Amino acid sequence: MLAYSEPQQLALDTIARKPTTGIPSWLIHVMDIPLIEEVAGVPAGTYLQEPQETYILFQQKVGTNLLDQFIPDNPLTMTGKGYDSRKARGPTTGQERIELDGILIDSPEAVVEHLKKIVFPRLEKAIREFDVAKRCQEIIEKERNIQSLLGPDILKSGYGFIAFPCFRYTLYGYQNYFMAYALYPEVIEKDFQLQADWAECHNQAAARAIIEGDLPRLHRLDHDMADSRGTLVDFRTLKERWLPHFERALRPVKTIPGMNLIWHCDGNLMAMLPALIECGVKGFQGFQYEDGMDYEKICRMKTKDGEPLLIIAGVSVTRTLAYGTPEQVKQELAYLVENGPPVGLFLGASSSIAPGTRRENILTLIEGLRYYRTNGRKK
Repeated sequence: MLAYSEPQQLALDTIARKPTTGIPSWLIHVMDIPLIEEVAGVPAGTYLQEPQETYILFQQKVGTNLLDQFIPDNPLTMTGKGYDSRKARGPTTGQERIELDGILIDSPEAVVEHLKKIVFPRLEKAIREFDVAKRCQEIIEKERNIQSLLGPDILKSGYGFIAFPCFRYTLYGYQNYFMAYALYPEVIEKDFQLQADWAECHNQAAARAIIEGDLPRLHRLDHDMADSRGTLVDFRTLKERWLPHFERALRPVKTIPGMNLIWHCDGNLMAMLPALIECGVKGFQGFQYEDGMDYEKICRMKTKDGEPLLIIAGVSVTRTLAYGTPEQVKQELAYLVENGPPVGLFLGASSSIAPGTRRENILTLIEGLRYYRTNGRKK
């Protein structure tokens, strides 16, 4: 068994749903470079020269207990006013012409053509040639390397190494992909099936890595499937075409003793939550309360086995941190604590904190996280 520091143990006990005195902090991903440097206590310009080192120092100074997604270079994609438009554009960030493997993606039919000619054969080949032992060792090595970089007081949990079927809008763009979803359901379901076939192989490796590498029994699944109105497609079609393959893909990992798969919520996912729980998801992160995510109702839900859900609750980055006052930040933190689950609660921000967010609000959040780590639910 590995030895853990007190801050790491607080995170582990929370994952295990043990009663704790303090409430641990999840990472806060600030993308305001001057503020990262200020909190890290380094001279201006240090982040641009040493982004990884400065980002880690920021997380250490903030007092982060748990970090899953490690993206220290991500703030480099931003300017003081938001996304750097000088960067290369992709299918979901304004790319005007999408051409893949010699096929111009200008219609839903082009999406279907590329799936059949290119994607399906690649997936079938990848399934035939998948090396479980090799991938297992790659996962262990990467997770241990990041843990070493983070230092002894931050626990690295899982992100990105458990696979499941996803929408392909990042490949084809929203318009043509979702037209294909509506017009060619049998082709889209074939894609979900093959993605799940590959994911089952991959997740056998992930399960071995978690057990053999003694990795934390927590992994965050992240794929945006909703906007402020609800799921991106009619949920009834997801239940028919996607959900069975999603559940099958997770089978190798969800049966690991003590394993917790949690889902990143973006937009209004209320309609999906019961189905995700039924598939074995045991918690949620990233609530857009203003879009209809009912925090109190979610925190009263139970896992399929009747346990409290693991909840990574965050002060809203699109409402409170962006437009509120320090007092409102304090009030929202208190609300999240008072209405959160009795055990299994982490605190942070609801998502990435964009440049231009009020400095005093972010500093109030950092101070509030410090308070709850020490005092827990005490008033």
